[in-house]
Amino acid sequence: MRPLGTANASPKTQRPSAPAQLAVAGVRVGTHEGFDRVVVDLVGEGEPGWFVDYTSTPMQEITGKPLKVTGNAFLNINIDGTVYPYELGLDADQIKVDTPAETGNIIDVVNAGTYEGRSRVVVGLRSDLPYSVQILEHPLRLVVDIVQS
Repeated sequence: MRPLGTANASPKTQRPSAPAQLAVAGVRVGTHEGFDRVVVDLVGEGEPGWFVDYTSTPMQEITGKPLKVTGNAFLNINIDGTVYPYELGLDADQIKVDTPAETGNIIDVVNAGTYEGRSRVVVGLRSDLPYSVQILEHPLRLVVDIVQS
């Protein structure tokens, strides 16, 4: 398996082309030779927009208080065009988030929830390394590949 796209450490963004009604259905992580992968599974209608960037201090969207994420570097994955999970029949407490393996760069993954049309996942890493972002379909998912060195 190879990483998708061209990896670098700069912010990445794509605006949605039309309104969407999506929800995060789960977050998966995996370690592969040379890279780690975060997959955010999406359900609903439309295509998401996204903004992904490193942040020095992850904060809660509503309160502005620090978000508890373990790591030395933090990758903010913002997904636009989303609704609250219950609007699509999902129980937010039942959304599965994988526990990272101890072998890769990923230490922690937190589903930070949905607020005003944006869902957020924060990834705690051992160090900030280049990454790429892609949308894949059938099923719809946002894929972030993070190089290991």
